[in-house]
Amino acid sequence: MFLCGATIQKIALCKHRVLGSTAWELYQTKTRAMVLKENPFGQGFFKNISIRYRFIYITKGHNNMSAIPQKNEVISFQTVSEAPVSQSVKRVALVTGGTGGIGTAICKSLARKGHVVATTYRNEEKARAWEAEMKKEGFTFHLYKCDVADAEDSQKMVKAVVAELGPIQLLINNAGITRDSSLRKMTHEQWHSVISSNLDSVFNVTRPAIDYMLDSGFGRIINISSINGQKGQFGQSNYSAAKAGMHGFTKALALEVAKKGVTVNTISPGYIETEMVAAVAETVRNSIVAQIPVGRFDTPEDVAHVVSFLTSDDSGFITGANLATNGGHFME
Repeated sequence: MFLCGATIQKIALCKHRVLGSTAWELYQTKTRAMVLKENPFGQGFFKNISIRYRFIYITKGHNNMSAIPQKNEVISFQTVSEAPVSQSVKRVALVTGGTGGIGTAICKSLARKGHVVATTYRNEEKARAWEAEMKKEGFTFHLYKCDVADAEDSQKMVKAVVAELGPIQLLINNAGITRDSSLRKMTHEQWHSVISSNLDSVFNVTRPAIDYMLDSGFGRIINISSINGQKGQFGQSNYSAAKAGMHGFTKALALEVAKKGVTVNTISPGYIETEMVAAVAETVRNSIVAQIPVGRFDTPEDVAHVVSFLTSDDSGFITGANLATNGGHFME
């Protein structure tokens, strides 16, 4: 039995591990949790512990999971379970190119986790139609018009997101385009536009966003690359170069910010089941699927599931990695 302190909060929401059989007194403040353990010599001491496990508490002789102990009320604690409790922290997420197929799946996945999701667009008409469709499905996203290939435009967009929604802690660099051609026929404009939209954009958006993550001591940056950045693809020297460059960026930045609570990872999807792929002749589709060990095309949801994990607190030990979501189509 212990005496509660003045700063105690709702115990049912606190998650702590019992490190021994002795009861603990819990003080929950706005910034951290502290406990008081009665040691064998009859004297107490404070100890910080990680927020991973939960207690029930007994107050006035009854098990109570909802009432808040009052100041100076005498209570005792019991463990309920030592199984980890999943965290649900609301964060601001920015997804570039979120109105496309993969981007839409990512936005929905993050929203289902309770995050505030912002995304970028270039075409006003298409973006507003997408926004209306998302609202019909029950999703509310924050749209910002931006050309992520432009550094100044990207910086203004990031500042606007932070001013309206709060510091960005989850960043998914997903925007990208293709301008396919064999190198002998490729124009400088085709090369430059793909490199700018697919690779320069990663720097343009990450650079102004990274400071907010470092200041808060938490951040998740995920760069959406491609299987073609790993194995190359005929007629895509520009696209393959940009997507390969994204993972080089990932590895270098991961080294710079790892000790600050920020992780940086790449996801390399395989061939996605899209309307464009669906329009290809069935014989061609079948020949592609035959090369994929799992026997099907990738889906936007497959990618979104990986993003959901990498943006979680549980993924904090993974950084500088390239996760291939390609069904075994290409292995390194």
